[in-house]
This record gives sequence, structure tokens and C-alpha cells, in this order.
Amino acid sequence: MKTSTQLLVIDPQNDFCDVPDGYRPADPLTGAPVAPALPVAGAHADMLRTAQFISAAGSWLDEITVTLDSHHQVDIAHPAFWQAADGQAVAPFTQITAAQVRAGAFLPRDPSALPRALAYLDGLESRGRYVLMVWPVHCEIGTWGHGVHADVRDAYNRWERARLRNVRKVGKGENPWTEHYSAIQAEVPDPQDEHTQLNTPLLAALGRADLLFIAGEASSHCVRATTEHIVANLPGGRPQRLVLLTDCMSPVAGFEAQHQAFLDDMRARGVRLATSTEALGLLDAA
Repeated sequence: MKTSTQLLVIDPQNDFCDVPDGYRPADPLTGAPVAPALPVAGAHADMLRTAQFISAAGSWLDEITVTLDSHHQVDIAHPAFWQAADGQAVAPFTQITAAQVRAGAFLPRDPSALPRALAYLDGLESRGRYVLMVWPVHCEIGTWGHGVHADVRDAYNRWERARLRNVRKVGKGENPWTEHYSAIQAEVPDPQDEHTQLNTPLLAALGRADLLFIAGEASSHCVRATTEHIVANLPGGRPQRLVLLTDCMSPVAGFEAQHQAFLDDMRARGVRLATSTEALGLLDAA
């Protein structure tokens, strides 16, 4: 019986990639090159290897899924939402806790948002996975930063034309009231928004794979959260079906320990770790 093989590429977007100047278009308003909002060191090289893997493995790949972090300017994890006690702006990479908000150290700029913001922070902290991080505005819908890295897009476009199949694109993060690192479920699902709840159609699609390769950015956050949710919820279980392409992902600076803890935990759970070159050998053997 033929092995069903899939590739999941998590958030291979320009805003996460430390791309060189040649990949950066000019801003039509300023003439300056557009800069990625949240570049991960090593991500450009990761994406080049991901593109090479798609090209080399294309005849084996039955399905490709690409997730897209998709945000608005005003979001509970963006600077525009918050202000400090003195009314000043809150800098990116500031962590905010429920206790700090109750003490008045940080407050929503819209006073009416306070009850919902506190409820969110309480819910987030009770899960013990993350503390709210104020990120730079990134992957804003419609921007260059929201788009897919050029080499990855070119590789999967060629796969689409060769296989006459479209890559599955999965958005996440549009709800401004919850963080959505994982493509499977938001950190605190909104009961009024099905897009933040467990993505059972995506899990069903991924569950068809006998071999599921995973790449993307960043390994400390969105790759980690998505993979953890897949392992916990994939129909039929068998985490050994998953293969993390370790040279096709990198952590956010300062979160290297979380990256290593993620890899160690997944290996302990039965998920396989391989470089993209080693993964081609797995396909040969399949």
C-alpha cells in the first residue's frame, strides 16, 4: 500500500524571515526597503532548505499545508492595544500579566476593553503555557510581511502545477482578543468565534498522513504550539508519523531554551527529528 505523505509548513512568512536586501521591495510611500517586522535569525536559510525539500520531495508529497499568521493593527498582543500607567506606549517584547493590569501598571487604551482583557489574561495564565507578550505588529493582513517567502512560494507553486493540486492555506490570528500561535487552536478559544476553536477539519486532513513532515517559523512559538496540539489531537494518534525538519525551523532570539525543550519533549513523545536531507532518505525507504 502506498504511503500517504504530507508536508506542513507553519508560517513561512516574510515578516518572520531575516531576508537579504534583494528580497525586500521598496515601500512606495518612503522609497526605503520594506523590513520584516519580526525576523527570526536563520529563518531565510530555513526557508531556502524548505523550498529545496519541496522541490526534491515533490513527487512523494500528496498534500502540502501552509499556515499563515494573520493579524490586525489593533490586537491584544500588539502595542496599539496597551498603554503604561503614565499613558506612554508599551514597547514591543514587553510581557504583561493579569496582576500588573490589576495594579494599573498596564491598561488597555480603550477603557471599555479592561474586563475582557483581564478575563483573557486570567484564562491564558491558568493554562500555564504562555504569558502575554506584546509583539511588534507583524503579518498584518494584506502586507508584504504577511506574504509567503518567495522561494517557498515558488517551490509549492511548481508542485501545484505538476500535481494539479492546490496547497491548503490555513489562516490563524485574525481574532484580536486571543493569541493564536497554534494553527490548531487559539491559546484561549473564544466561544463566539469558531476559528479560534479546535480546527477539526485541519486535524482530519493531517490525520490522513502516514508520514507528516513539519517545517516553519518559529520553533519556539508557532511551530511548537501547533505541533503540540497535533500530537495531542491527531486522529488515530501515532506521533511517530510526525517528522520535524530540524534544519527548516529556528527559534525567536532569547527563546533558544524553549526551542530545545520542545525538540526534547517531542522526541520523548515519539515524534521523529531529522534534517531535510535525512528526511529524503525516509521517503526513499517508505
